[in-house]
Amino acid sequence: MQDRRGFLKTLGFTVVGTGVLANEKLHAAALNSVSVLSNGVGSKMKMTFYPYELQLNHVFTVASFSRTTTPTVQLQIEYDGLVGYGEASMPPYLGESIESVMAFLKKVDLGQFSDPFLLEDILTYVDGVAPGNHAAKAAVDIALHDLTGKMMQTPWHKIWGLNKQNTPSTSFTIGIDSADVVKQKTLEAADRFNVLKVKMGLDNDKEMIQTIRQVSSLPIAVDVNQGWKDKHHALDMIHWLKEQGIVMVEQPMPKEQLEDMAWLTQHSPLPTFADESLQRLGDVSKMKGLFSGINIKLMKCTGMREAYKMMNLARALDMKVMIGCMTETSCAVSAAAQLSPGVDFADLDGNLLIGNDLYKGMEIIDGKITLNDAPGLGVIKI
Repeated sequence: MQDRRGFLKTLGFTVVGTGVLANEKLHAAALNSVSVLSNGVGSKMKMTFYPYELQLNHVFTVASFSRTTTPTVQLQIEYDGLVGYGEASMPPYLGESIESVMAFLKKVDLGQFSDPFLLEDILTYVDGVAPGNHAAKAAVDIALHDLTGKMMQTPWHKIWGLNKQNTPSTSFTIGIDSADVVKQKTLEAADRFNVLKVKMGLDNDKEMIQTIRQVSSLPIAVDVNQGWKDKHHALDMIHWLKEQGIVMVEQPMPKEQLEDMAWLTQHSPLPTFADESLQRLGDVSKMKGLFSGINIKLMKCTGMREAYKMMNLARALDMKVMIGCMTETSCAVSAAAQLSPGVDFADLDGNLLIGNDLYKGMEIIDGKITLNDAPGLGVIKI
């Protein structure tokens, strides 16, 4: 492998960024393409990307909106006969779109780098191409991790020294809905999952929990999505939730209400986790004292490289860690799952909420995240 890697370091790169129509059947048309060629010799790196709309199995409702689809951009990097897969997922609140992701990716020129293993250099450059665009950056990051993992013939959880036997169970999300639909979703999940996750933050919070408790006694994590505005109401709700078998509370209050959030965490009988309150590595230390832990999402923090650093910093600050996801294919979910042996809670069900997955990767077996030993992300395209 050292000989192979040394050989690869001598090679130049050519990058081709291609956007095509979202319809999978028209992918081969490769419309709206753009090419950026380097002066490198030898093997070339080829990056292609295209829009793909995820179809949700159920209407997805949180405190602020409902939707039935999620736009994504699927990306791959080919090099020396190997392919690394990546993905950008854009739920509405992230502020990114198909158009913004495509525009950003067309600016990325990897031809200046002679070694794909220089992830720090490459991804620092990608981060500096333009501000924001976190999901777009995550797509490149994920694909490069998949590619280099394949070049080393090793999955990333092993490269990081994480034991796949230590993966947690993942929660399964129950969106805000009518009582009958909530019961139906709960019963569908009961035989496959060990933990449920419930979206809250409207005026039917107690009804949601009571409805689920009519058909299931599974532990529940709740995600309020900033829905509680008053700290005393929030604390009363958390005390009530603890009596109902809830195990953690995610983003109970608006991210702007820092003093209220610190007070709530200090008095809360359940751990509180930051979601909307943080995005990237620089935000982690600010969460100390405000929350019990953080929820890391690749689409917010620009990918696996930064997520790993966030996890380690949170541990150093004696904070709990959760790994989460957006509505994503098994590509991005499997990327996040590589970190899962090192966290306390996991919410990696985004690929299970859709009916048109493009990949096969990590699996949920008896409710537990189950990693394979395939190299890179451990995914194959189907």
